[in-house]
Amino acid sequence: MPFGRDAMPLHSVSVAGVVVREDGHVLAIRRADNGAWEPPGGVLELDERPEEGAIREVLEETGIHVEVERLTGVYKNMKMGVVALVFRCRAIDGAERTSSESTAVEWLTPDEADKWMSEVFAVRVRDALDPALTPHVRSHDGRRVLDSD
Repeated sequence: MPFGRDAMPLHSVSVAGVVVREDGHVLAIRRADNGAWEPPGGVLELDERPEEGAIREVLEETGIHVEVERLTGVYKNMKMGVVALVFRCRAIDGAERTSSESTAVEWLTPDEADKWMSEVFAVRVRDALDPALTPHVRSHDGRRVLDSD
């Protein structure tokens, strides 16, 4: 099936880690570029596996070494063509620190994540905390979730 003028669609793949502490708090960053609170994450490199990318992004943005537990969701930004793979992780070492991409690193309660994060990022945290083992698949427009599974 052709896309547009027979061009292949262009997508970007990102990865994120929802790091869950034993007390149920989740690791979040305040982004340096827009001040938004989100789980740490970023663009998947061409030569890395998704799990490796999530581990790298969490470490780069927070100073926390993590272990991936499982994939908890796949999210597509329909306007931007970005597909995000989100993994539930647990901290194994390190200390919280900011980076060039983050102005704050905090452990939030799930309720704080719901209040501080935009809908499309708060749902990723809720999905990671869901005990169901089947990953959620959702689409959004950059601000609002368009459908629900």
